[in-house]
Amino acid sequence: MTSPVECPPRKVEKAWVDLNGHMNMAYYHLLFDESLGKPFGDLGIGWEYTQEGEGTTFTVEVHVCYLNELMEGDPVRVTYQLLDWDDKRVHFFGHMYHAEKGYLAATSEQMCVHVDMKTRRISSFSEAHQARISAMMEEHRALPRPVQAGRVIGIRRKTVA
Repeated sequence: MTSPVECPPRKVEKAWVDLNGHMNMAYYHLLFDESLGKPFGDLGIGWEYTQEGEGTTFTVEVHVCYLNELMEGDPVRVTYQLLDWDDKRVHFFGHMYHAEKGYLAATSEQMCVHVDMKTRRISSFSEAHQARISAMMEEHRALPRPVQAGRVIGIRRKTVA
C-alpha cells in the first residue's frame, strides 16, 4: 500500500506557545520546514547534498492552513506527499497531526526549486535525483489529492439574488 513519507515525531515546545496558549503560527512553519528534511533526504537532496556545495533547494511559495490547535507538550506527526515535479521543481504537501488524538492540525503546500549553489541560479536536478523523484511520484500518485491543495486565499462574498 502506498503511503506518504513519515517524518520524525516531535513535541510542541514551551517556547513555541504564544499568548493565546497554543502553538504560534511561526512554529507550524518551523515544524513543516524541519520535517521536509525527511523526504528531501530520501530523495538525496537533503542537508548532506546541500553541504556538498553543488546544489540545494529553495522554497519559492508556501500555503499553510491552520485547522486545529496544538498545545504545549502535544506530540506531533508530520507526513509529506509529493504532488508533482519537473526537472527543476518539487511540489510537496504536508499534513500535521496530533500524534495521539489523530486530528489534523495543519497543512502546508510548498513549491521548491533546485538551485546550483555555484551560480545561485535555478537549475535542473541531476538525472539520478530525477530518477528518485520520479520513483517517489509513482508511489504517491495513488494517494488522494489533499482537500487543501491548490487553495487560493481570499474573502468569498455571498451574492444576493
